[in-house]
Amino acid sequence: MSQRPKVIVNLYPVLPADGEEGRKKARPLGRNRDMYQQVVHEWVDIIKAADEMGVWGASTIEHHLHSEGYEVSPNPGILNAFWAGKGFRNIHIGAMGYVMATQDPIRVAEETAILDHLFRGKYFVGLARGYQSRWTNILGQFSESQATVSDGSAADLKNREIFEERVEMLLECWKNDSVSLDGKYYKAPYPFDTGIDYPAHRIAATAGGPGEVDANGKVRRVSVVPAPYQTPHPPVFVASSKSDDSIKYCARKGFIPTYFSKFKDVVRQSKLYVEEAASAGLSVRHGERQNIVRWMHVGENDAEVNRKLQDYDVDIYKNFYSPFFPQFSADPNIDWVKNIRESGIFTVGTVDQLRKEWQDMYREVPMEYITLIFHYAQQPAKDVIKELELFMTKVLPTLGDVEPGSGARRPV
Repeated sequence: MSQRPKVIVNLYPVLPADGEEGRKKARPLGRNRDMYQQVVHEWVDIIKAADEMGVWGASTIEHHLHSEGYEVSPNPGILNAFWAGKGFRNIHIGAMGYVMATQDPIRVAEETAILDHLFRGKYFVGLARGYQSRWTNILGQFSESQATVSDGSAADLKNREIFEERVEMLLECWKNDSVSLDGKYYKAPYPFDTGIDYPAHRIAATAGGPGEVDANGKVRRVSVVPAPYQTPHPPVFVASSKSDDSIKYCARKGFIPTYFSKFKDVVRQSKLYVEEAASAGLSVRHGERQNIVRWMHVGENDAEVNRKLQDYDVDIYKNFYSPFFPQFSADPNIDWVKNIRESGIFTVGTVDQLRKEWQDMYREVPMEYITLIFHYAQQPAKDVIKELELFMTKVLPTLGDVEPGSGARRPV
């Protein structure tokens, strides 16, 4: 009998409107203070229910300036800290995740270390490269960051270079009592070449981190406090849509790739992960440290599922996802519900259909993690809870009886 995957529920939120036209009439919905007040507190009810169901984790994202109200989650750390005081028993909390090309690595190290302590180790960190130019080019201007897709272009390579530099610095800040960060896009101390004059250098030299202050009283290294609760640091998830380089990078670092991609790509890249990890001297079983992401709905029949897709998903899928990822659609006049169902990133149907689909996938890739996305609060909290409970009680338990590698129809 195989081990069940660990389920993570990921929510944005999406502020609710009566379809696309209702969203236009409510402009700018993302600044509706009364609605956000209700949504941010009702959100806790979903996480509490997930905790009681045995869901492994709950997370949110980092996206800024969504005045349309689609992904109103500009600071995952603040939300995570808010959840820390709600008395959850077992659930892990985290973010999916910090867009590192726009972030100061020292600030991320500090914030996530504190959160790790607040949750006493039941905390995880997600990292992402960033693809939304509307905000990454603004907030990331100090690092010359550019939003990108994984297309091998100069912008893509530059974004990856910045991302990997910042992530390496984050790891150093977590692990070491003092660090010297001499990167192409970020340096600490700053100015790096001359060091920093610091009036209290005497006590820093004798009681601070090793090497922080040189013989001339100049700050030459920094000590990021506190250290994380977990040793050497919390689990790290990295978002990926199609890049093999991202999977190889995760394998070498021991990170958990988080697949926003079709299943045929997950199958291929999960094997690539094992191969690359082995070349780096790491032993990983197939499916270990793999996290597949799916938007989910379950209904009594196709009509109910299609109604949910229309009410909860078409607006954001048509007007936000599709412009960024045209592989899901090209014609603005298509049948959007049908397109969503054929996109390869949604898992929808009756309980029996979902059970079969997930069993087939698990036979091919016995993934350690499953992340389920719901468009709360466009989808009401009580409906999110109901669907999540059906997955946890009717679908997930059956995966423990699936023998990986026993053969299956391959989902798209």
